[in-house]
Amino acid sequence: MLKLGIDIGSTTAKLAALDETNHIIFSRYKRHQAKAAETVLSFLCELLSQYGDEEIIVHVTGSVGMGLSESCSLPFVQEVVASAQTVKTFSPATRTMIDIGGEDAKIVFFKDSQPSDLRMNGNCAGGTGAFIDQMATLLDIDVSQLNELALSSSVIYPIASRCGVFCKTDIQNLIAKNVCKEDIAASVFHAVAVQTVLTLSHGCELNPPILLCGGPLTFLPALRKAFYNYLSLPENAFILPEHGTLMPAIGAALTEGKENSTYRVSELIHLIQSSLKSHHLHRRALEPIFTSQEDYDLWKQRIGRHEIPKATLKAGVQYGYLGVDSGSTTTKIVVLDEDRRLLFSYYHNNAGNPVKAVKTGLELLRQECEAHQTELYFKGSCSTGYGENLVKAAFRLDGGIVETMAHFMGAKHLNSKVSFILDIGGQDMKAIFIDKGVITRIEINEACSSGCGSFIETFAKTLGYGLEEFTAAACRSAAPCDLGTRCTVFMNSKVKQVMSEGANVDDIAGGLAYSVIKNCLYKVLKLNDVSVLGKEIVVQGGTMNNHAVVRAFEKLTGTEVRRTSQPELMGGYGCALYAVAHPGDKVVSLTDMISLSHFDTKEIRCKGCENQCPVTVYHFDNGGKFFSGNKCERHFSNESKSRQVGENVYLKKYEYLFDRTAEISHPLFTIGIPRCLNMYEEYPFWHTLFTACNIDVRISDPSDFDSFEKSARMVMADNICFPAKLVHSHISNLIAKHVDRIFMPFVVYEHLDHGSNSFNCPIVTGYSEVIKSVQGGKVPIDSPVISFKDLDKLSIQCEELLSGYGIKHSLAHKAFQEAVTTFRAFKMQIKSYNESILRNAREKHQMCILLAGRPYHSDPLIQHRLSEMIASMGLSVLSDDIVREDSARQNSSDYLMQWSFPNRIMDAAKWCLSQDDILFVQLTSFGCGPDAFLLDSIRDIMLSHNKPFTSLKLDDVNNVGSLKLRIRSLVESMKMAASETSDKSGKYQYVRLPAYGEAYRNRKILVPFFTPFISPLIPAIMSVAGYDVDNLPLSDTESGSWGLKYANNEVCYPATLIVGDIIKAFKSGRYDPNKCAIAMSQTGGQCRASSYVPLIRKALIDAGYTDTPVISISMDSTIKTNQPAFKVNWMKVLPVAVRSVLYSDCISKFYHATVVREKTEGSSARLKDLYLEQADGLIRSNRSKELYDNLRAAANDFNELCKDDDTRIPKVGVVGEIFLKFNSFAQNEIIKKLMNMKIEVVPSALTDFFTQAFVNNKINRMTHLADNGLSVMTEKLFYQILSHEIKQVNKIAGSFRYFHPFDDIFAKAESAQQVVSLSAQFGEGWLLAADVLEYARIGVKNIVSLQPFGCIANQIISKGIEKRIKSLIKDIKLLSLDFDSGVSDVNVTNRLLLFTNHLK
Repeated sequence: MLKLGIDIGSTTAKLAALDETNHIIFSRYKRHQAKAAETVLSFLCELLSQYGDEEIIVHVTGSVGMGLSESCSLPFVQEVVASAQTVKTFSPATRTMIDIGGEDAKIVFFKDSQPSDLRMNGNCAGGTGAFIDQMATLLDIDVSQLNELALSSSVIYPIASRCGVFCKTDIQNLIAKNVCKEDIAASVFHAVAVQTVLTLSHGCELNPPILLCGGPLTFLPALRKAFYNYLSLPENAFILPEHGTLMPAIGAALTEGKENSTYRVSELIHLIQSSLKSHHLHRRALEPIFTSQEDYDLWKQRIGRHEIPKATLKAGVQYGYLGVDSGSTTTKIVVLDEDRRLLFSYYHNNAGNPVKAVKTGLELLRQECEAHQTELYFKGSCSTGYGENLVKAAFRLDGGIVETMAHFMGAKHLNSKVSFILDIGGQDMKAIFIDKGVITRIEINEACSSGCGSFIETFAKTLGYGLEEFTAAACRSAAPCDLGTRCTVFMNSKVKQVMSEGANVDDIAGGLAYSVIKNCLYKVLKLNDVSVLGKEIVVQGGTMNNHAVVRAFEKLTGTEVRRTSQPELMGGYGCALYAVAHPGDKVVSLTDMISLSHFDTKEIRCKGCENQCPVTVYHFDNGGKFFSGNKCERHFSNESKSRQVGENVYLKKYEYLFDRTAEISHPLFTIGIPRCLNMYEEYPFWHTLFTACNIDVRISDPSDFDSFEKSARMVMADNICFPAKLVHSHISNLIAKHVDRIFMPFVVYEHLDHGSNSFNCPIVTGYSEVIKSVQGGKVPIDSPVISFKDLDKLSIQCEELLSGYGIKHSLAHKAFQEAVTTFRAFKMQIKSYNESILRNAREKHQMCILLAGRPYHSDPLIQHRLSEMIASMGLSVLSDDIVREDSARQNSSDYLMQWSFPNRIMDAAKWCLSQDDILFVQLTSFGCGPDAFLLDSIRDIMLSHNKPFTSLKLDDVNNVGSLKLRIRSLVESMKMAASETSDKSGKYQYVRLPAYGEAYRNRKILVPFFTPFISPLIPAIMSVAGYDVDNLPLSDTESGSWGLKYANNEVCYPATLIVGDIIKAFKSGRYDPNKCAIAMSQTGGQCRASSYVPLIRKALIDAGYTDTPVISISMDSTIKTNQPAFKVNWMKVLPVAVRSVLYSDCISKFYHATVVREKTEGSSARLKDLYLEQADGLIRSNRSKELYDNLRAAANDFNELCKDDDTRIPKVGVVGEIFLKFNSFAQNEIIKKLMNMKIEVVPSALTDFFTQAFVNNKINRMTHLADNGLSVMTEKLFYQILSHEIKQVNKIAGSFRYFHPFDDIFAKAESAQQVVSLSAQFGEGWLLAADVLEYARIGVKNIVSLQPFGCIANQIISKGIEKRIKSLIKDIKLLSLDFDSGVSDVNVTNRLLLFTNHLK
């Protein structure tokens, strides 16, 4: 009998057949090109022909293999578990295994030959085989060539380690600077190594021997070398197994078989063939791109009407104008004659060498001239694109213009009435709005290149198709897949899912065409009203050669567009038109232009700063010079030396912050302060406070990329912002400086300048908790709770801190006064310097850019010296510090002014509205939670005043080239607008929803569905208050679609779904928006959930529902509400609400314990519904006190449903963000999946979420943070009443045999204090850690934590403190799952199977 393992991953299929002695007798490895089952069948047919119809035991593994397993009822083994089995059998000495596949990366830690910890990447395929494929495609080489090039490299450039689309941006900039392919290739592999370790190590050491497996690590020596170098380990510390690509397949074969997994080979072939024939899709499909071939033919006739006027080369002397668009992936050359007709065009992949690509095109032109006996001279020439400066220098072109202006000129020449231009190229997407011939708004995709040309090309190649063939497939699609709008690497997971469901290539291609346009409309443009596009729409760029993409745009917007037959040339066409309008000083022959483009290079090293950049100097035969490799252009600039440099406030701000000294001859001790996060605001205060007390202060060294990469493996949440990731390197630096203590305060409130509150972002507040978890123990870390909001409380907090250091009260008080004075002086100093720059600029009639951002965006590494680049363009740079201490400006939007630094950015934006010579640009970090809400509000305010708005997204990628494009586009469009007379009022008129006044009092109130246990009771509870309330239906995929359209894609997932639920309810016609109101809780605090209310208001306005008031249900006094008709007698309602919550929690406990033990399937669900229905009736009839009697009966009835045997049932606890852990759709039905595996889910109690307020109030008083308004005695009385209710419920519900009683919330808090500060009150706060520890106490040591993708709170209180929890409870198993609208069920299920494997 043979043992067979089948591994089907995202891109490849593998099969391994073992004999009875576990020797591999047959194996295969092949790319399946979206035909996974067919590929496996070909393997099996080969096996049959070579070994006959043997009896086999078969197991399947792999992300796509899951679909085959389900359709054929074949036993499935999770792939990491399978790989671990192979390691245990064949390489028992392994301590760590790194496995990189097509779209998956895993690290397995071993102890005594047993896997002790397993890690697997989440949604993102960054740093995997697909990532490497994309990079090779970008360089126009195959992966083997990429490997060969990398082995010959000499320099590693820092490029994005996050994902392929960010990495592409870095590579574009390197290509534009003519960096050699060898160094780019090596940098790609280095990025993969960094990404893998950063994403999966989570603070754990990768101890040797380290086994490397998976296709990329097996076939690519350069990738293995990158791991050797990054981990600083010799080659002999690694194991390269003989069958590294087959590890999961071999492990699947080694898995012990069951009786039903035995087949003959022919039987297995027949089974798979039958499943292929009977497989029916149950997935959501989009409208076909074209309904029929006739429909397609008619469309092609319409779209083909618009042509570029053409001419031919003639014998003799001929004059022309040259336009070159040196793009990110392709080079376009256009030559026009003197009548602006097209003489010649060239379009080709630049293969990573822009100069060579242009020279090849011009050589081709010369050949055509020779064939026509033409002597061609250029009267003008111009370049644009990523390679603009390099090409201009190489060929001595007359001019260069920014891409957006080139595309505008091209489109306007073809259609003088153009109202909107959409250009989608290889990596870039540009949307240009035009009013009366003047650009009024430009939107460019940020660092991410999702939804661009290379996006589709990469997918086509991955699936084994050429681009034209893939486009044709999309046009044929009958049921395009709904793949969402996420970036390439995330969408790989969605493609993987639909492949496992049996989708064909046509439908995948059609779905991708829709995704490109959805990404444009909903992510880049954030469009919800297509009328703003106007009626004269032009689409251009290479991607618009794809008929499916153009038609998808028309279908999604309900418009008809214009497109030339050569849309890819429009940038070059616009350049040539610019050359016509701006001819050069002298005429240049084509022959001279080509002959003088030869160059020599010289390598030097810039010593202008700590980066020590290697710089390549290009000397062209035409006399031109070009510099590449330098991160900034302060010392080696490609700009004209005659250009006047603007002033830059950020250089002076950095100096004002950190250039501080104090002579202390005999310090008490040395305290280290990390140069990160809010120290860019508060360092002057803390430096003065400590030095005035004779404490020596040492600040960490300036940020540098090498130190960041060395500390990257300590990062616990891979999608956290770069400023947070950078903290670890600063702590390591201080430890190396041998400081006595490290000071990293837990600052909840900053100074209240503007807004209703002055919270810090949870990450800025609480990152010290992550540091203690990961880097604690070596040096004491002090993180006192601090508030700058109230000087009296701050004084007490500082004096208590200093008292702990042995400082006398009198000295501490004096030091505090000095610190306050210093801090005020710093703030006024930087404000005054801003004002002086502005005065100087106005005297010179120089334009200014207000570059607004968080204080830590002053860090040159975080900012990538962007402010210096802007100043080098002749613009003066201001910061948002210019509005410090100003009186608050009117909040003209619904934006909730709750975070201190965003409040200042908002106020700076409002100040800019009245400044005609200042452009507002906002810096934001990738993954910044608060900015997801802030950006939209500022954009709306700017548009309402006809002001442009540009945001620049920063990460560890050095994408200054693409950022410069955005700044140049902004400046050029403003210059154009200034030359025209235009309406300053703006097209966007700010609308406000009505307040919930008496005229709306009798309206039906709609509330989002939350949990199947408390939500059914909410309408009854609110009826006690006198309101008619309905629950909206549970979210579904349609909710997600509407949410993506009307909410910023980067807000947290619950917000997307809630907005979608509301819009869906009105769109469906079930509810009349003019007869309804919406109600939403608004808790206040540092979590983004408080911003859901303004987000809902904005969505309703954008959707046209302007007469639907939104009610805020809040008890936070800092949140100002205007809803005079919403008055609740809480003394009447609260007792009912308390009983209802306790009752619903008990029903939840009963149900989850019973459903896996029920005698009759479905009986526990029916009983649950019955008791919730009875509770509804009791509450509505004012008999809520009888709920406890009902609960007693429920306990007995649920007991009756349970089987009598005492078979041990594995248990899993569920914690996480409150919406995710209770809402089944939002969590992809994780709880249902676990129950289907016969695993008991021990649910979290909603009761604790409310009772934690008693602990929070006590802690806030103890730490002098805030007073809650109630007296201590009143609060104590309330808690005693509540405790009595809880004890009563515990006694009644205790008659259910599997009931876990409610714990005292103060006891849980005391337990949580072991791993996290009780001042961590954002999101679920310390309660999440308390729940984890409580589960462990009752023997539940397998816990799933659910959170929205990018949840800022959970990055601290869940992922951030994981290491500390595991050090406290050695045998605990934690699985963190992130969710958003783009998450694939296959990915979630795969990780869940990995987690639950040991529970079977």
